[in-house]
Amino acid sequence: MSIKPLADRVLVKPAVAEEKTQGGIIIPDSAKEKPLKGEIVAAGNGTKDEEMVLKKGDQVLYGKYAGTEIELEGEKFLIMRQSDVLAII
Repeated sequence: MSIKPLADRVLVKPAVAEEKTQGGIIIPDSAKEKPLKGEIVAAGNGTKDEEMVLKKGDQVLYGKYAGTEIELEGEKFLIMRQSDVLAII
């Protein structure tokens, strides 16, 4: 990975959105909900006031509008502050 988040930021790879419902109905791209969970790919070192508690490989839940979408090497990621992460799964 060619990116290293600074301070209290983390790089998250979002989970894949559901393709079908439980009944087998295929969901079109326009109706798919943005996933609210993902995996930490890289983490900063924290700040002097806030220790970094997240680490690479953690599965996390985050808010619906959290983070900034970026694209690296053809893959989509979110970069967000540690405080935007709601929980570790």
